[in-house]
Amino acid sequence: MIVMKFGGTSVQDKAAICRVIEAVAKHQDRKPIIVLSAMAGATNGLLRIGDFAYQGKRAEAEAISGQLRDHHLTVAEQLLTGPRLEKAQAFISQCFSEIANIIQGLYLLGECSSRTKDALAAFGERLSTSVFTEALLERGYQSALVDSRELIRTDNSFTQAVVLQDISFPLLRQRLTPLLDAGKIPVLQGFIGSTSDGITTTIGRGGSDYTASLVGAAVNADEIQIWTDVPGILTTDPRIVPKVYKIKTISFAEASELAYFGAKVLHPSTLLPAVTRNIPVQVCNSFAIDKPGTFISAKGVSSKTPIKAIACKKGITIINIYSTRMFLAHGFLLRIFEAFEKYRTVVDVVSTSEVNVSLTIDSTARLEQILEELRKFADVEVEHDAAVICAVGEDVRNTPGVAGRIFSAVSSINVRMISQGASRINVTFLVGGNRMEEAVRALHNEFFQAPDPATFEPC
Repeated sequence: MIVMKFGGTSVQDKAAICRVIEAVAKHQDRKPIIVLSAMAGATNGLLRIGDFAYQGKRAEAEAISGQLRDHHLTVAEQLLTGPRLEKAQAFISQCFSEIANIIQGLYLLGECSSRTKDALAAFGERLSTSVFTEALLERGYQSALVDSRELIRTDNSFTQAVVLQDISFPLLRQRLTPLLDAGKIPVLQGFIGSTSDGITTTIGRGGSDYTASLVGAAVNADEIQIWTDVPGILTTDPRIVPKVYKIKTISFAEASELAYFGAKVLHPSTLLPAVTRNIPVQVCNSFAIDKPGTFISAKGVSSKTPIKAIACKKGITIINIYSTRMFLAHGFLLRIFEAFEKYRTVVDVVSTSEVNVSLTIDSTARLEQILEELRKFADVEVEHDAAVICAVGEDVRNTPGVAGRIFSAVSSINVRMISQGASRINVTFLVGGNRMEEAVRALHNEFFQAPDPATFEPC
């Protein structure tokens, strides 16, 4: 039993969907469960509809809605015939009729709540899975469309809902196991769920990966496959370094660090359910379905190249906090993190000294409230527009001189903060946002001139 998740570019048009069907057919004997994203561009378009509608730009909202409707109808017409085409057309028309009603409501109210944004965004996955399920049936594959909102239960934190696994896992098993036993291919929507009251929620951008991992953990799958438009996990962002390498095998710990610190292939939360159940994950290329991707497992694989990959992320804010009473007084750290907990802001990187604590955040939505709280007991300085760079590798801990090589490579760039996790599989530092690309290129040149061919291969 495997879970196969396909991203937006993998289902963006007729050609892409046909490749996906071919990939599914190759794994039919492994009892695949399919998780789909919305067609490429659909989620952004749906959210723009909401923004335009509540801003009073009704014509613009309706224009985007029309474009999305026409695209889905075109893809359906290219893939389907007869009653299946009629069924898909009816569902597409129904969805866009509901979207028209939402546009009308937002236009009249002049506001768009997080709950409404989730309702709008969910149409993308609902539409893609409807067309895809009919396309499988059209080609003779027994499939069944499953509404993820009936199985993925969440809290009511709209746009960033937390999945209630204790409730969701039994529901997933109860619905999916009979379908698999009957020889059918279940097709689920990624990214979406619902509250206990049946109100549609989303679990954050990129959440389709997380959905796949949740489904895999719930049914104890043999493997979770994340199909995307890149060859696998790469040594760094190819938009920054033209000559990158695909990593053949990587550990859960390494992949999690990379995802959290900016690697775009995986959603940061994706691996958590898989790690808990020790389910291997493979990142595959939907544009080259016969080529192996990157295999992610619990156990790390030693490499002659100590750094597996370099992740980076801009738009980081550094907060430097100094105790006003005594050096790191008792309870000082507790009070700091209580402030971030109070305003539900995630801290990414932390570094401490005898006189201060430095930490980073990538969301400044509640920054002023946090600063006000911190200044009740400390002096605070804020640095904006920083970038975090994270060099990750299981062999960092056992290879002397890696940190020296890292900071020698970026010696011409001012490093504003340094941190190393307790696991010692990464070295993280911050630079000015305008120097990030330069730093990443320097690091990649240092460690990947001749990478270990047992671990890496050219893209």
